[in-house]
Amino acid sequence: MIFCFVAGYVAITLEHNIKINKAASALVAGVLCWTVYILGGHDAETVNHHLSEHISEITGIVFFLLGAMVIVELIDAHDGFENITQRIKTTDKRKLLWSVGFITFFLSAVLDNLTTTIVMVSLLRKLVADREDRMKFAGLVIIAANAGGAWSPLGDVTTTMLWIGGQITALNIVKMLFLPSVVCLLLPLWLLTRSMKGKVQAPAKVEGDEVGNSTPYERNLVFGIGVGALLFVPIFKTITHLPPYMGILFGLGVMWILTELIHSGKDEIEKGNKSVNHALRKIDTPSILFFLGILVAISALESVGVLRSMASWLDQTIGNVTIVGVLIGFLSAVVDNVPLVAAAQGMYSMEVYPADSFFWELIAYCAGTGGSALIIGSAAGVAAMGMENISFTWYLRKFTLLASIGYLAGVVVYVLQHQIFG
Repeated sequence: MIFCFVAGYVAITLEHNIKINKAASALVAGVLCWTVYILGGHDAETVNHHLSEHISEITGIVFFLLGAMVIVELIDAHDGFENITQRIKTTDKRKLLWSVGFITFFLSAVLDNLTTTIVMVSLLRKLVADREDRMKFAGLVIIAANAGGAWSPLGDVTTTMLWIGGQITALNIVKMLFLPSVVCLLLPLWLLTRSMKGKVQAPAKVEGDEVGNSTPYERNLVFGIGVGALLFVPIFKTITHLPPYMGILFGLGVMWILTELIHSGKDEIEKGNKSVNHALRKIDTPSILFFLGILVAISALESVGVLRSMASWLDQTIGNVTIVGVLIGFLSAVVDNVPLVAAAQGMYSMEVYPADSFFWELIAYCAGTGGSALIIGSAAGVAAMGMENISFTWYLRKFTLLASIGYLAGVVVYVLQHQIFG
């Protein structure tokens, strides 16, 4: 089973080299792990019972991601994000750097770091003509998006996983990780500002390059409904005690009804990309299947006790949960943070580390921000890498040290904060 998981993981890491989508590798690895488990002499009824228990948790994450992605796609289809991007007027590099950094930071907390990175890099193409400058801005966007996603239950898929799993609660994670996340952004931002001088030159206007054909009414209404639906999820969970995916599905249903009413006088051709049907076709389905596959694989390792054995080894070898958390963060820069957090959830019992304990909050911060150390270490980094064709070595030279300084500074702030306030 371990061999199947490691082989799948290697295939995921070498996705671009072997030309096989990581979702396919994750799905095959996940099913093979459970196949080995049930064919390895274990009672079939027991194995199926374990699988059913895990699937109920995993599908909650999958449904949440599905609903959130469709809502964000609908906002984008109606040019809703132009409400943010059109308000940036400055051409001073330093001022623009701070504006982009903080917009990314807070936007990522509401949406997610991947979507925010796509929005902000698209914005930079409209604001910055020089490619070297634009890549520096994109590097900052990666750090800001990951820092902003760590302190919000909606901002990063790993924080969402911990929230849905019951390891953290929404209000507490905002309270405890906001300051460390701000420091994680501020230190690299300040250091980068010192090397930026002058003004940015906007790219030449291209004929036909304009905001889409949504009316201001449609744009503002859909933006407000969409962001409101996302922000309503933790409120819905607190009031009803139902899992978060129920809240996101409710928000999607409301948004679906309202967008249908907005475009009720149009036929399918006139609606174009503004319908939910189109949004469902356009969302990143392979990413959802990747999360499904990797979580299925991790759950198999958890069921046979492999993860508990790893936890015991880490405790005996290192013995310090702060160091364990920091190492998980740096490891997430090399491998995907989703299986790392899923593994941590299986490795450590909530009887040992209850909800909102020091360890789970530290894992949420480290897994969310540690990936900024390498451009391949987060979904935000991979998105920026593809959109701006940033090389691995360029980011390594320009941003790895900056991101690592911010990451470690945030850990120090969190530990001090915990010691002072508990």
